[in-house]
Amino acid sequence: MQHLIHALIMIATFLLMEGVAWATHKYIMHGPLWSWHRSHHRKHPHPLERNDLFALVFSIPSIALIIIGYESPSLYLLRYIGFGILGYGIFYFVFHDIIVHRRIKIPFQTKNKYLKRIMKAHYIHHETHTKEGARAFGFLYAPKKYEENNS
Repeated sequence: MQHLIHALIMIATFLLMEGVAWATHKYIMHGPLWSWHRSHHRKHPHPLERNDLFALVFSIPSIALIIIGYESPSLYLLRYIGFGILGYGIFYFVFHDIIVHRRIKIPFQTKNKYLKRIMKAHYIHHETHTKEGARAFGFLYAPKKYEENNS
């Protein structure tokens, strides 16, 4: 039963992270930290972009919660929240950086409706190259309005 609780904490954290990521993307990346995120909305010849700093910043709570969860027996459940954040970060990296933006060149094509929808939403997001006016701020979820037959 204890393992089930740990797994549920990780899954719940993973799912909640999409809301955190959406709000951070909309209100921070397209807000006060546009100076970092702007690099992601412009073509450039560099393998890294200033926007990559967000990955470092977002890893801090995950690492801290995992360490605290192992070092403080009374707070051991925090490690599972940290692992949930880590899981979201891994999924984000694979989906966003590898599948959508092809920052690591691997052959990939999909017929999966979910992946097509989230990819389309992300491409729509990148149609805007400015701080204001962007749509579709999610990373691993997009509403059905972004399906192939819709816009």
